[in-house]
Amino acid sequence: MTTNTQDLDVFASKGPILITGTRYFEKTVDIFIDEDGIISDIGEGIARDYAGQAEHCIAGDKTLAIPGLVNAHTHAAMTLLRGYADDMHLQQWLSEKIWPLEAHLTGDDVYWGTRLACLEMIRTGTTAFNDMYFFMEEAAKAVDESGIRAVLSHGLITFGSPEKFEAEVKATEKLVAHIQAMNNPRILPAVGPHAPYTVPPEHLKWCAEYSREENIGIHIHLSETEKEVQDCKSAYGASPAVHLDNCGCLCERTVAAHGCWLEDAECELLAKRGAHLVHNPVSNMKLATGRAMPYPTLRNSGVNVALGTDGCSSNNNLDLFEEMKVAAIGQKFFWNQDTLLPAQEAFSMATANGARALNIPGGVIEQGKPADIALISLSHPSMVPLHNPVSNLVYAGCGGLVRTVLCNGKVLMLNGIIPGEEEIVAGATKTAADLLSRAEVQ
Repeated sequence: MTTNTQDLDVFASKGPILITGTRYFEKTVDIFIDEDGIISDIGEGIARDYAGQAEHCIAGDKTLAIPGLVNAHTHAAMTLLRGYADDMHLQQWLSEKIWPLEAHLTGDDVYWGTRLACLEMIRTGTTAFNDMYFFMEEAAKAVDESGIRAVLSHGLITFGSPEKFEAEVKATEKLVAHIQAMNNPRILPAVGPHAPYTVPPEHLKWCAEYSREENIGIHIHLSETEKEVQDCKSAYGASPAVHLDNCGCLCERTVAAHGCWLEDAECELLAKRGAHLVHNPVSNMKLATGRAMPYPTLRNSGVNVALGTDGCSSNNNLDLFEEMKVAAIGQKFFWNQDTLLPAQEAFSMATANGARALNIPGGVIEQGKPADIALISLSHPSMVPLHNPVSNLVYAGCGGLVRTVLCNGKVLMLNGIIPGEEEIVAGATKTAADLLSRAEVQ
């Protein structure tokens, strides 16, 4: 794939862009993107109508155009913890490794960890993500500079402490105000109560009310392990989803991650409330949560199911191509249903379903929609032959096939080149080393 420009000033371009001769599933099409980043036209042979209007032309021959992928649950800055602690029991991993190291995090750490995460996501075709972590104003800065979309929430954890709750409320309100003041349509705020076992009912109720007042999303972990389900029933006399509903936290703005141990009635409740669930198969399998998300029941109930990687300390990458494949084959294996979660449904989970869950534009390539697009190489052996493009993407593809990425009509990667990549890698490498040094000294 080539471009007719003599240099790479396309990265700074704010003018119209024309993608020519790319394959969009069964057809070869041209895509014209206007100066506002909107797909103005798409179709066979339309390049002749727009060639004179485009500031830049990207040759899409030997590529397949797909919507930018949507990572609906992650902790982006945990890229700094990639490979730091693996192959451990979950609670030991958290209490002895992850939480002690996170206690030394600074805003600068989160900035560089998020820059690294955005770089990895762009390189693997992801143009939007849903993030919950700490020092999120710095994460917002990283996202702003990266050019992709994000819904950002401060991870609110109180364990019932009034003092901690007061501090967490201030952090949440500060983040929401900060993002709103940025006035960047690519970056949206959410409220992020960590989980029912770390946030008591009265604090969950505040999150629900705040979400309604600000009309922002709720990002929360739900029923990841059997123990948290049992503990919730013992403490509150209800399963986690029912408990969240009793606290007002289950609604059409809710994006709940994991759901491995959801009961049938809870799946129906999620559907009734219009809540969204995010499948994180790689993380859940690696941490041995003991049960696959009940996709058959969720699908039959009508729940919108999206796809996420979780953080790099438990995955250990942000490649949604890998996640699509593991989701599809993992569901087939666990539920012993060879036709369960076919390729098209897995692909939709990573695109349109994710955009719907985050209430953002994208997830499709069509006229009038923002140009969130990834061009996939069709020259790679794993994409040959092309009997079924979606099947190849899900079962044979990987993030390394992505050649060019646009978000909101802005080119973020062209023919494998991302401006500033070396500086980001160097900055993140140094930051990770400094974080470990501080933790070891103390």
